[in-house]
Amino acid sequence: MKSKIFTRANFITTLRILLTPLFLYFLFTGYQYFEILALIIFILASTTDAYDGYIARKYSEVTKLGKFLDPLADKVLMSAAFISFVVMDLIPLWMVFLVILRDFMVTGLRILMSTKDSIMVTRSSAKIKTGAQIGVVCFILVYIITQRWKIFLGISEYIKVLENYPIIYALMLIVTLFTVWTGIEYIIVNRNSIKQYFKKS
Repeated sequence: MKSKIFTRANFITTLRILLTPLFLYFLFTGYQYFEILALIIFILASTTDAYDGYIARKYSEVTKLGKFLDPLADKVLMSAAFISFVVMDLIPLWMVFLVILRDFMVTGLRILMSTKDSIMVTRSSAKIKTGAQIGVVCFILVYIITQRWKIFLGISEYIKVLENYPIIYALMLIVTLFTVWTGIEYIIVNRNSIKQYFKKS
C-alpha cells in the first residue's frame, strides 16, 4: 500500500467531498432551474465513488488516506442529501437518523480495523444498499424538479400522485430498513474480526 497522499484516486475522492456544498447550494438557493444542476452534481459525485476505487486499483494508488476518505466522502454526500429532504419535509427525521447512524457506525468500524490491517468482509448487499440510496435520492430530486421547474408545469398534476399517496415515504422506508439490515449483516459477518480487534486493544 502506498503512503503517497496526492494521488489521482484521492483527488477524485476529495472532489466528491467538495461537490457536496455545491450540491446543497444549488438545491436550496431557489433560483429557477438550479434543482436540475443539483441533480446533475449529485449524479456526478455519486459516479466518482466507483471511479476513484477503479483508479486506485488500476494504478496501484491504494493509500491509507484513500481508505479513510472514500467511505467518509460517500457518507458526507448521502447524509447531506437526506438531511436536506428532512428540512424540506419530504422524509421523516427518524429514517435519516437510522441511515446515518448505520453508515457512520460501519465506516467507523472499517477505519478502526484498517489501523491494524484487519480484513473486513463486505457483502454484495452493501453495494445494493448504496445503489438504492442513490436511486431514492435521485427520485426525490426529480420530484422536486417537476414541482418547481416551470417547463414541467404541464405534468405537475400527474406528479402530485406522489403527494396523494406516500410513495416517497414507502421508498425511503424500504431503503432505511435495508440499510439497517446491511449494517447488522456487516457486524454478524465480521464478528470474529471485530472481537479479535477489541481483544488486542
